[in-house]
Amino acid sequence: MMKFKPNQTRTYDREGFKKRAACPCFTIMSIVQVLLVSSSRYPDQWIVPGGGMEPEEEPGGAAVREVYEEAGVKGKLGRLLGIFEQNQDRKHRTYVYVLTVTEILEDWEDSVNIGRKREWFKVEDAIKVLQCHKPVHAEYLEKLKLGCSPTNGNSTVPSLPDSNTLFVTAAQTSGLPSSVR
Repeated sequence: MMKFKPNQTRTYDREGFKKRAACPCFTIMSIVQVLLVSSSRYPDQWIVPGGGMEPEEEPGGAAVREVYEEAGVKGKLGRLLGIFEQNQDRKHRTYVYVLTVTEILEDWEDSVNIGRKREWFKVEDAIKVLQCHKPVHAEYLEKLKLGCSPTNGNSTVPSLPDSNTLFVTAAQTSGLPSSVR
């Protein structure tokens, strides 16, 4: 089933690019895992949550809204990872932020309305999955892997480690779904 928003107004920048915003979502306890959602167009394929900006909406606010709608999570918005241009033919310009997840909803808008799913992936696995269907989304994670801290430096969230090993205590993961622990 495809997502349909009847009252959606597309916004464009001065160069004719559709303005979009997105967020790779991480947890404080497990920075080596990133949350991906199923595509509304191709439900068996995974994407980074994101979508079009509404009129008068700031990129950061749009990114947080899209993550809430598509992935059913809330969190702390981190730094701007970059502005990515997707497919010159489609002319999308996406502001990509990093979000540290603080709350995971059991049911959310897109899960109820279109059956969207979410899943936590190791960063390396997410990059491989995204390279097949959404290579520009894989670029978001590649940029983050280059040693960039996911936050503005005002948080205790570490940079991505060189390996996929991160040790956490059981107390740090209590209250989170087992798929995140």
